[in-house]
Amino acid sequence: MRIGIIIGRIGGVDGVALETEKWIDVLKKLGHEVFIMSGEFESWNMDYEHDYLFPALSFFSVEAEWGQRKAFYEPDKDPAPLIEHVEDASNMIYEAMLQWVKDKKIEAILSENASALPCHLSMGVAIKKLILKTGLPIVTHDHDFHWERGERYVSAHPEINQYVDDNFPLLLPNVKHAVINTFGVETFKNRFNIDATLVPNVMDFNRVYGLPTEENQFFLKDLGITQDEIALLQVTRIVRRKGIETAISLIDKLDDKKLKLVITGNNNDDENKEYYNELIDQIHELNLASQVIFAAHKVLDHKDLSDVYAHGRACTYFSTYEGFGNAFVECVLAKKPIFVNNYKPVYMQDIGNKGFETVMTEDGILTNKNVQQMSDIIYNPKRCLEIGEYNFNLGKKYFSFDVLEEKLNNLFTF
Repeated sequence: MRIGIIIGRIGGVDGVALETEKWIDVLKKLGHEVFIMSGEFESWNMDYEHDYLFPALSFFSVEAEWGQRKAFYEPDKDPAPLIEHVEDASNMIYEAMLQWVKDKKIEAILSENASALPCHLSMGVAIKKLILKTGLPIVTHDHDFHWERGERYVSAHPEINQYVDDNFPLLLPNVKHAVINTFGVETFKNRFNIDATLVPNVMDFNRVYGLPTEENQFFLKDLGITQDEIALLQVTRIVRRKGIETAISLIDKLDDKKLKLVITGNNNDDENKEYYNELIDQIHELNLASQVIFAAHKVLDHKDLSDVYAHGRACTYFSTYEGFGNAFVECVLAKKPIFVNNYKPVYMQDIGNKGFETVMTEDGILTNKNVQQMSDIIYNPKRCLEIGEYNFNLGKKYFSFDVLEEKLNNLFTF
């Protein structure tokens, strides 16, 4: 089948783009021919036969930026010009999509979050118009929804809120909805009486990952960590919901100067560096400046996070909320023990119930028992290897490309 993927950006490191790449790999393995229409191709070797750059689909395009600002951030008194703008822009995008579908003889559409989250109003509406016109079968890969984002997608104008509800998610008869967690399945059933398909985020468990090599052997040394010291890894961005303050508290409670916490992500998504500054204050107050290392600048020097995982003893992942939790499965793939918070709404019902061996906190609270359990693992390398191997085999069973292949085989049978 000739499948056309519509996405705002691909090739970057955001969750939607990363999962889309995995879907592309598996769809090709299943024998489908894949065409991509995107607003941005980041770090991507474009194949112009199959890849179509259409800048209006970018989240940073004039169409998207103006629509977002007037809908949710700086609304005018009269919402009519906004709706007119979105309609006009969506018509222009729809015409381009329609021509692309005809030129490439596309037989089915895959909409990557564009029909779920209204972060580009005109794109979502254009996809709806495309499906209404062509009757093409469509799978919408719905990662998250506007009602999950607090006030982010709430407008001062009832008309705009109604417009969002009318178009996001895409509720048409010939749509198959793929969601990334059980909460999404339940939401579709409760809100719309629609049976969505659960497709978990996956990793390639057949690739070599997280192993020490000559290339990455200096990673910790370059961070000032010596061979007799132990690194715990916080492989996330610096945003409040990642619960990094709990990982810092763990370092404090373990009270061992040879223990280091390596935080790999940057604070680009932390508004005004508010959370980052709170972490800095916490580190200062606990006198942990020599034990907590911000390593985003060094991580950029390495091909991927495999190099980072190669030399850590265990991973901290005390998130309070996640749409899925790719970093958890990544740790499993790297065969590292994980200290995790029971993050909402996903962890226990989609991951924790599979039998992974972890140390789990509730509400980010480190009990004495938690700390002792974590200590017992950290200082026992043999136990770390056993846990890593056990969790890896479970991960391969539940979150591998084989699982994705089975799901996509069913979804793309029309």
